[in-house]
Amino acid sequence: MESRTIEIVLANDAHAAFVWGVLDRLLDEPNCGVSGVTASGFAAMQAAVFAYGLSVGGRRGARTALANFWRRVSHASMFAIDRTSLLRSMLEQSIGLKQISNEDCPAKLAVLAVNARTDAVKIFSGEHLSINAIVAAATVPFVSPPVEIDGDSYWGDGDIWQLPSARSPKTSHRLIIAGRPSLFTTLCPDRSFSSTHCATKCTPVHTIFDSQYRAGAALFVRPWIDWGELTDMRDRGRQCAEDWLATDLFEADERPAVGCRTQYI
Repeated sequence: MESRTIEIVLANDAHAAFVWGVLDRLLDEPNCGVSGVTASGFAAMQAAVFAYGLSVGGRRGARTALANFWRRVSHASMFAIDRTSLLRSMLEQSIGLKQISNEDCPAKLAVLAVNARTDAVKIFSGEHLSINAIVAAATVPFVSPPVEIDGDSYWGDGDIWQLPSARSPKTSHRLIIAGRPSLFTTLCPDRSFSSTHCATKCTPVHTIFDSQYRAGAALFVRPWIDWGELTDMRDRGRQCAEDWLATDLFEADERPAVGCRTQYI
């Protein structure tokens, strides 16, 4: 398979340990590079750990960082009282902010948070990244208080479908990891379903959904699942990524407007 570079987008409804498995499998794929990762909800924490691990230790470093992070989640979640402080503590133990906000970071990180006053979605990246921004993106609205950033208050559940289409010359494909397929809509404002091709030839979009998605309490809202259940979810994510890679979806660079996205469940 020809080497390809993808941009990863993690939706706020994606099961976090399922996402771990998808990322873990992609890190095993030598022909699949990652130019950036954008995340909303608790996935923002995972995206930060992923980007940090890649920055300091390459693929192996990212896999180790993710595994260590999930060990912390498994141990800490049962004692969650002040959820915001717990998120911040785990994040500070898991990443170095300098590495992920640096221009040299191999996978550019961006997180989405919602202004608690205006409901406007804000994208934090580059020099605007902070521990507070990542924690805010992971904060469950109305369950935990918003996080103050530069005089405004933010919390999570930013809508990834508001992201602009990816047109970076370094990115050949965009991969969305989400919880359920009903949330999917085309991300390119230049596409219309009556047209044959995207007028601007933006990046092809692929999606991986968790076929066992179930509505439930957000992370840290209830006593969390044990390590065995977390690794079961991880393994399910790995298998979905394995099957997605096996279909050789990278083969076509241009796709018809309706078929430019590939949904794998």
